[in-house]
Amino acid sequence: MSCDLEFDVVDHATIALHVAVADTAGATSGEQLTVSSGGGRPLDVTELVTEHGGRLHTFTSGAGRILVSYQAVVDLRAAGGDPVDATESIVGLRQSRYCPSDVLMSFAETEQIGTTNGTDRGREVAEWVHRRLLYDLSATGSFDTAIDTLLAGRGVCRDFAHLTIALCRAVGIPARLVSAYAPGLWPMDFHAVVEVVADRTWVVLDPTRLAPRSSLVRIGTGRDASDTAFSTTLSGQADLVFHQVGAWVDGDFPFDDHTGRVLMP
Repeated sequence: MSCDLEFDVVDHATIALHVAVADTAGATSGEQLTVSSGGGRPLDVTELVTEHGGRLHTFTSGAGRILVSYQAVVDLRAAGGDPVDATESIVGLRQSRYCPSDVLMSFAETEQIGTTNGTDRGREVAEWVHRRLLYDLSATGSFDTAIDTLLAGRGVCRDFAHLTIALCRAVGIPARLVSAYAPGLWPMDFHAVVEVVADRTWVVLDPTRLAPRSSLVRIGTGRDASDTAFSTTLSGQADLVFHQVGAWVDGDFPFDDHTGRVLMP
């Protein structure tokens, strides 16, 4: 996988990047992250480790164009399906900035969403969102919540994920967002999918159904997109003016009908 980003920094800025694959994903080879000025001068980068194996990289820059390049080859490890502890379950049920699940409780009950008995309730919610929403690159904003997406009836992957997460939490299913590299995604970009608890294990769902889940490579994990943004300006002002993402698989491309259970390392 690879990504290239370009920023225009006004005066100065400190930026946090969330583009490197998570430590939990598997063994990496050829991994390289470079941050440089438009003139080619390398900038110092600091790595910070977050929950669930996520890796943030921060740097500070003066005014001008900043170029970011990341690439890696990942040998995905088998997902172990470790039991979900009580703390993770509690956090997975809390409403968050983009997923106001408390507001959707009555709606989910009226629409009878997630009423299936057993461990497939999360998949039922994702299927409902898949049927309800239209994938539309032009119909979303960076401040849109799950409520905005529900009313609009359309959005991009993060909107599909936010609505799925909010509805799952509304009916008592712990849920969280995962940012990932997604071979097969079109148009290619960073991808957002959902993990829900089923049989005390985090199971991955993709309500967009735009990429096979078995080849997803985890970047970040959090309550919603506010925890997993691929770039965050911590201070100063910086405008993202270009980004390009690539992801490929070696060998046969996997098939996914999005009905079976898939775990994500």
